[in-house]
Amino acid sequence: MTSTSKAQLAALPQKEILVYWVLSFGSHLYSFYELHRFSKEHESRLEREFQLEQGLLKRFKRDPTDFEWSFWSEWAKKSLLWTLIGHGVISRLTAIFFPKFRVPCLLIYGVVAAYSVLGVKGVSVLLVHLSLSFSVAQLRRPALSWTCSLLLLSTLHIQRLQEIQRGWYKTEEEYYLLLFSVAVCGLRFISFSLEHCWCPLELGRVEQLFWMLSYSFYHPLFYNGPIITYRDYIQQMRRPAEESDTDKAVFSYLLLRAGRIFLWWLIAEYMIHVMYMHSIQTNETYLEILPPWALGGLALALVQFFYVKYLVLFGLPSVLATLDKLVPPKLPRCVSIMYSFTGMWRHFDEGLYRWLIRYIYVPLGGSRHGLLYKMLSTGLAFGFVCLWHGGHDYLQYWALMNWTGVLVENGLKTLFASTFIHPIIEHYLSAPMKRRCIALLSSFSTAMLILSNLVFLGGIHVGRIFWKRVFVQGWCTIAPPMLAFLYCFAQIGLEWTSNPP
Repeated sequence: MTSTSKAQLAALPQKEILVYWVLSFGSHLYSFYELHRFSKEHESRLEREFQLEQGLLKRFKRDPTDFEWSFWSEWAKKSLLWTLIGHGVISRLTAIFFPKFRVPCLLIYGVVAAYSVLGVKGVSVLLVHLSLSFSVAQLRRPALSWTCSLLLLSTLHIQRLQEIQRGWYKTEEEYYLLLFSVAVCGLRFISFSLEHCWCPLELGRVEQLFWMLSYSFYHPLFYNGPIITYRDYIQQMRRPAEESDTDKAVFSYLLLRAGRIFLWWLIAEYMIHVMYMHSIQTNETYLEILPPWALGGLALALVQFFYVKYLVLFGLPSVLATLDKLVPPKLPRCVSIMYSFTGMWRHFDEGLYRWLIRYIYVPLGGSRHGLLYKMLSTGLAFGFVCLWHGGHDYLQYWALMNWTGVLVENGLKTLFASTFIHPIIEHYLSAPMKRRCIALLSSFSTAMLILSNLVFLGGIHVGRIFWKRVFVQGWCTIAPPMLAFLYCFAQIGLEWTSNPP
């Protein structure tokens, strides 16, 4: 059900597909409109409670309560945007004039850029973590490397240490930047350590340390990703330099990609100017009184904003990595065409998905040793993601929901492929009808997927109220039309899978 191949997907009549497109697009627009109306009707109260900001245009207010968007927007204006541009300039100049020294120059630039915002103490924390990881990796014992890495990541949650690190900075935002940097670099340290344990390169200790430093402080991916494994990074960076691209080709590529990123940024800003979804989700009273269409609009707006946000946050670093001849993970796929938990994990943050598969799922046995190992491997992968994000109670619920969702989807897929059920399906259902049944089952999966994302984005109270209003109080009024629209979404997702652009 969750990983239907192109060969299994039957083509549906074009008129039917057109109906699905119209209903999907129309339901998005109308639900967003209803949420916009609710936002404007309660604008004055929301402004008092959540300090809505003056918008880019005088007639509009701006909802600043999405912490991640506000945090990275402020840092981009302060320094990060300029240091990323600086990286691009240094990379291009060294590639043209000093190709043999490109990697050392980028390493020096990455350390200096990190020092400029984290300070000497912040960079020292990263170097201590790096040194410990590097030293333990020399023992070539994966269990020891994992133990060291988990202990280092756990220091992020030691209250006394948090207070000391907060004292290093004038603002809370500077401390959070250190926190995010240590967390993301932690994934890189694990990647280096395990790759070295499994298959060490024929390099001296000094050269190994150099490449680990280069990998860890590579500036475009330093603060927030996307994640590239150490093996991929070093293989791609060590490839022989090809003939340099023409300045015209590079300029055209940068102009096109920069235009796309700017468009995504405009869409994100437009959403928080016309729909105050982040302020609304923090107040249970608003969640209880939202009209049904506005409630659906809130759910769609929250997950769509999260998608567009990461198009921006991953977009510019990916452009710079591509110019350095790296192959970054694909940008997130639109959440409105995601119809399964498995697909969401595979296609939203592809870099993190590959990392989890390579370093947790496969080493623990994965699907090679039966159902029990598969359940254990999947559960520990979700457990690590929960811990890495902070391990809060709402993250535990979110991880449990995703683990359950993946297991149920894979269980149904195995059941329908069994020797008992599969012949019955083949005998009684035509190929188009099988696709419609897949979409129907996927609509339930999508509903639970959206619910889990609401828990992740808004907390337990948001998920609880949505569950109560849709599936308890609205089981015969809200849930059926919602599942009908999700069926249309699933059909669009299946069409996209079978005929990608």
